[in-house]
Amino acid sequence: MKNIIIGIFCINLFAITATAQNMTDTASAQNKESDFQIVETSCGQCNFNLPGKGCDLAVRIRGIAYFVDGTKIDDHGDAHASDGFCTAIRKARVKGAIVDNRFKSQYFKLIPLAGEEKETK
Repeated sequence: MKNIIIGIFCINLFAITATAQNMTDTASAQNKESDFQIVETSCGQCNFNLPGKGCDLAVRIRGIAYFVDGTKIDDHGDAHASDGFCTAIRKARVKGAIVDNRFKSQYFKLIPLAGEEKETK
């Protein structure tokens, strides 16, 4: 009788472990790509009508603009160049979350314009 109870316990433990591992793997695979999104990005003050003085990086997600934390406007070239953030609205591949009405960036990569050389990893 004792061996049967131990056997049933081991089988249940194995089943629970296998199911939990499969759920974790599936969730990780889904989150990897779904966490990224393509957004509009530009100078918040110059092009998105956000308040403030100076020029600060912003993204527009579903029509709403947010200042960005985690990367700065000057990290992505000259903001006042002809294709810079103060002159143009660009696209970027980003990952992050909106917290306290600001976009907290974990990943931010500007999408090259047509004709620009693509970055290598």
